Amino acid sequence: MLPPFVEATHCLGYHLTRKGRAVADRVVSVLGYACPDITYSPSLYPITAALLHFMPEEECYHCMASLVASKEKMFITQTKLLNEVTWKTVMQIAKKHAKSAAQHLLRLSGAIGPERIYADWQWWILAALPFPHLVRVLDCFFHEGVKVFYRVALAILILFHKHSSNQNSEWYAEATKNGVDHAIDKFCRNMPASPTKLLRTAFSIRALSSQYISRVFIKTEMTLKSKQVITGSRLVRSRSSDNLPTSQSQVNIQMMSHTLTIRERMSEETCKQMLFTLWSWLPVRITMYQPVLLYTTEEHGCSLTTFYVRVEHHEPTLLMIKTCNNEVFGAYCSTRWFERNQKDERGNRQAYFGTGETFLFSLYPERAKYPWVGCSMGDGKEEQRVAHGSELFMAADTKMITIGGGDGQAIWMDENIRYGKTDRCSTFNNPPLCPSGDFEIRVLEVYGFAGA
Repeated sequence: MLPPFVEATHCLGYHLTRKGRAVADRVVSVLGYACPDITYSPSLYPITAALLHFMPEEECYHCMASLVASKEKMFITQTKLLNEVTWKTVMQIAKKHAKSAAQHLLRLSGAIGPERIYADWQWWILAALPFPHLVRVLDCFFHEGVKVFYRVALAILILFHKHSSNQNSEWYAEATKNGVDHAIDKFCRNMPASPTKLLRTAFSIRALSSQYISRVFIKTEMTLKSKQVITGSRLVRSRSSDNLPTSQSQVNIQMMSHTLTIRERMSEETCKQMLFTLWSWLPVRITMYQPVLLYTTEEHGCSLTTFYVRVEHHEPTLLMIKTCNNEVFGAYCSTRWFERNQKDERGNRQAYFGTGETFLFSLYPERAKYPWVGCSMGDGKEEQRVAHGSELFMAADTKMITIGGGDGQAIWMDENIRYGKTDRCSTFNNPPLCPSGDFEIRVLEVYGFAGA
């Protein structure tokens, strides 16, 4: 039996024989056994089947295992959450980088809406493209990662728009008669462009940088993962079965609970619930790694110098603060603290660093997550000011550490890691993380993630 993370309707075999299909089944089944944390990955089977046209079983298995385990680039999504993030990312970048095609699709989608169309985006490529086109696309995909699929999806939209914008065209008639989803599928199966032209169209989309795609992806993931319910100025996370920890995550949480010194005066159940909540807020890929206590004021003393020595080369890190009033809050910091030493093109140290994966959290007495607000892009001075303020993630020097900026600092700590301040900031649109705004630090703990 195939693992539950595949979809029977998308177990594509292409030109494999019956024996070849059995080999594909075996490779995917062994991957499912070796990687129990894969919960949903419909693209894994067709990519495996495509590779088996060109290599023996063992080599195919090692290639797929490498794609699944890749940390530097994303190749294959492995959860329902990230699968949803991909199609919403395609929809967002299409609105900006294939604007006319996206508007055309919106007009043709009618009652079913564009979301239903974009949800099938990867099957335009993996299921509908002629095999010679698919092979060329996969060549690029194995080199560059999933961003190649994003570009090819936009190229398909651009070409479909070109061939269906005339109301007398066969593709316009197909879309109006059978629906635009069927029209795009049929268009891909009868792709009028050669593999070279398709890829040329994909890679000629200007200003579509990897950084931009990554930023859209991260913001979409955080929005979906947070599933926020706004209660006043506080962002409260809703419960979701997607965020239940896997068996590996539960082991990691248990290991973290043994080293957690801020648990003093808390019940075992309260501490466990805090950690489960915090774990569900982390990026999915990070929850698979073992947490490692890098620094605690209880053991290593209260000094920023020691903090940097023990922490600065680790990425990401999790900072947890317990105040003398027993409040517990902190931040997930996406970038290593060593970046405080990096210089810009003029030779000046950069004031702020970090990425949109950084977020704040409060665990006790209330639990809330405050993710990055994203950038408000516009032409006016106010929009530009807000956009600048929303990208002030992390800052540090020999005298202080700051997380969040613009109109205030979400977390500020002094050089002795004894006193701190918390206020609303533009980066996370958070309230002060403790009622008084000023706090005295009882314990600061910093965790890294082994293997991340």
